[in-house]
Amino acid sequence: MNVIPLKYGTVFKRAFSQPDVFCQFANDVLDIELNIDEVHTEYEYPKPIGFVRSKYDLFAEDEEQRIIVEIQHVKEDDFFDRFLYYHLISMVEQVGGFKEYGFDRTVYTIVVLTSTPRDNSVNFSCAVSNMNPIDEHQRIVDVYPHRLVFLCPRQANEKTPPKIKKWLDFIEDSLDGKMEDSDYSDDIWQKIIEAIQEKTIDPDTLSEIKDEMAWSNAKNRFIDEGRKEGLEKGLEKGRKEGAENLQKERQKIIEKAQKMGLDDDAIAQLIK
Repeated sequence: MNVIPLKYGTVFKRAFSQPDVFCQFANDVLDIELNIDEVHTEYEYPKPIGFVRSKYDLFAEDEEQRIIVEIQHVKEDDFFDRFLYYHLISMVEQVGGFKEYGFDRTVYTIVVLTSTPRDNSVNFSCAVSNMNPIDEHQRIVDVYPHRLVFLCPRQANEKTPPKIKKWLDFIEDSLDGKMEDSDYSDDIWQKIIEAIQEKTIDPDTLSEIKDEMAWSNAKNRFIDEGRKEGLEKGLEKGRKEGAENLQKERQKIIEKAQKMGLDDDAIAQLIK
């Protein structure tokens, strides 16, 4: 069947904003139970925190836990910094009053990277930052429960935790736009498939996906053209520098030959 790849934020949010899907995903990735009634998309805090207004693709919280899920399919230069900032903002937001410092809710941020950078700087399927300090005895001091998790479906391997791998495999399977319905019989998979099938997408949502797809393609073309232009300039510079170096070496040979008393014809044959 034809599906919209889960690398597009519009369709990812459509599928994973279903509360039961969101809860099962968070449970398998974070090993926690959630009690939520609603998953927000494009969520912003009522008041700006810091100088940048952060917007979260998927956001949900219960009385004790705050869960954020982000999908990122084009790696920007500030990728890791940006999501660390998002993660920290959701902690800082809790300490907005004049009372003592304290975080009433644990913050979990999950970032899904559906493509990997060409420089192979991301070569893992699952990486976790938990902020806990390590003492001089290499013991972890367990004081901060907050976690920032990066998931890369295209990098799933035999070391990937099984509960996480099944999600990464599912997401990766969608990326070519085709999936085999019979491979996913569980109710959760069926709910996601129903949400991402081309035939179930309404015209307005399809228009958003087309815009996102066009922007992604244009951006990739721009990057490729910039890389090609940079390569051509590098080759031209290399050719120019090579010619200059060759000329310098030939001049050295001529000068040495002249000192040795060779005539012009002999020198011409020498550097030919």
